[in-house]
Amino acid sequence: MASLRCIAVSLAAAAAALAQGARPEFEVASIRAAEPYTQGQVTVGIHIDGAQVNIRDYPLKDYIRVAYRLKDYQVSGPEWLAAAHFDVSAKIPDGTARDKVPDMLAALLEERFKLKTHMESRDFPVYALIPGKGGVKLKESAPLEGAPAAAAAAPNVNVTASGSARGVNIDLGHGSYFAFADNKLEARRLDVQRFADTLSRFTDRPVVDMTGLTGQYDITLNFTPEDYLAMLIRSALNAGVALPPQALRALEMSSGDSLASALQTVGLKLDARKAPLPLLVIDHIEKTPSAN
Repeated sequence: MASLRCIAVSLAAAAAALAQGARPEFEVASIRAAEPYTQGQVTVGIHIDGAQVNIRDYPLKDYIRVAYRLKDYQVSGPEWLAAAHFDVSAKIPDGTARDKVPDMLAALLEERFKLKTHMESRDFPVYALIPGKGGVKLKESAPLEGAPAAAAAAPNVNVTASGSARGVNIDLGHGSYFAFADNKLEARRLDVQRFADTLSRFTDRPVVDMTGLTGQYDITLNFTPEDYLAMLIRSALNAGVALPPQALRALEMSSGDSLASALQTVGLKLDARKAPLPLLVIDHIEKTPSAN
């Protein structure tokens, strides 16, 4: 009897260890194709409120990027990934931390889209964001009132983005946002790594933060109308939007000089170089998910 009891205890301990090591999954999840765009306006968002996760109109490539904690340019797969948009509604299991949401998204993608991947390293042509000759001149953001209490309470996540031919606006929550409109980029409470990611939307190669800065900053960059239009077109291309030939020809009218000049005013510069970066290669993925 004592031996049986020992075996039972050992089996229970082993089962508990396996459960702790298992990747977390959503308790229940629904995936649906997003509604087509209307009237030239695009709105997407991620909302985590309590135990509920709601993601609206996200490209499948962005789901993969979030799930594996990568940048957009670190995901290599079919071109249609950027144009396939889905809505996801899911419930986080009780007692599961919100920082496990990417792991749960990965499990969902692998189950419902039959996603199979592998990692490798490749040399990328990038722009290194580095301090200029005169040193960094960024304006540090004022402290956010009640920030320590908010961080301790693990506040809800509420990120929304909208875009049209007039520009792009992204609200990152907790006073952090950036807007690209009216020939300028305006950012508030943005750390430099996220600022580099933002610039990557509007350039012809990824921007990698190499400044070593760790604060949050308020940044305004002004551009010529020609460069602004070219950056807006490039943003659409990077998002997987198909554009007519006349829009692509507008890229030839841009020198890009005003971006360099604008960065110089805040003591930063872009340096073209190559850098080895990890890359997630998609070996297989279905175009439509299995049924809810």
